[in-house]
Amino acid sequence: MTIIWGLAAQLKPCPSVYRVKSKAADKSVRPTRDERYNSCMPDSLIIAGREFRSRLIVGTGKYKSFQENARALEASGADMVTVAVRRVNLDRSKESLLDYIDPKKYFLLPNTAGCYTADEAIRAARLGREVGLSDWVKLEVIGDQATLYPDVQATLEATRVLVKEGFTVLPYTSDDVVFAKRLLDAGASAVMPLGAPIGSGLGIQNAANIRILREVITSVPLILDAGVGTASDATIAMELGADAVLMNTGIASAQDPALMAEAMKHAVLAGREAYLAGRMQKKLYATASSPLEGVVR
Repeated sequence: MTIIWGLAAQLKPCPSVYRVKSKAADKSVRPTRDERYNSCMPDSLIIAGREFRSRLIVGTGKYKSFQENARALEASGADMVTVAVRRVNLDRSKESLLDYIDPKKYFLLPNTAGCYTADEAIRAARLGREVGLSDWVKLEVIGDQATLYPDVQATLEATRVLVKEGFTVLPYTSDDVVFAKRLLDAGASAVMPLGAPIGSGLGIQNAANIRILREVITSVPLILDAGVGTASDATIAMELGADAVLMNTGIASAQDPALMAEAMKHAVLAGREAYLAGRMQKKLYATASSPLEGVVR
């Protein structure tokens, strides 16, 4: 753990333009690790006018326990977390995941996981709002049970309905640029293409499509959703220009979820900074690190 803290500490001196004030009013109080990390994010993620410091969004499924989920969430540094409306005890009559997520610390993003029709997804979104979770929704309408690929037409239909009802809609979709444009026309507040099938951990399978989406999607955030298996996958997504990465299984199914969440936190930061820095051009032949001009012969 000392080594991990050392990595976070190395991030601290940031360019002053990137710094944000600590929540602690008393300057003698040492900032938390998450404050130190988030203060080094080079820019903020803005969705529908709301600012998020972290560009990592995490899910809450597949953990062995609520406690393990809470530890991983804390380690991730994320400040937005998805909650499946159909898979959580909303009446709080017994122990619930919601007992382990502080809504004052984390922004809850209800999702419609498990819905296979537009009507099902619309009902789930409405339920999430009625019980006080949020009027935001991560919209999922699954079209194929084996691959969990989205039904893009049903997703588009549900987006239109929910936007008209005042929801902030973040739809999970394919990497099809045509449907991405249609979702934007329907009022989506983000476009969330899959990198690979949900829970597969395969990483981004079609980088070219993500690049095309990055060029086309400029009015709302582009958030890579699904397929991330390890930290390098998250870094690649950010280097391709994704504004954020949403993941669940890559963390929850790791042998040490909290440690993997920490790794994902650093991966997203590294990928974002590399994207902003602009990578060198690839070349077929070598270029000397030390130029020959001016060399004493």
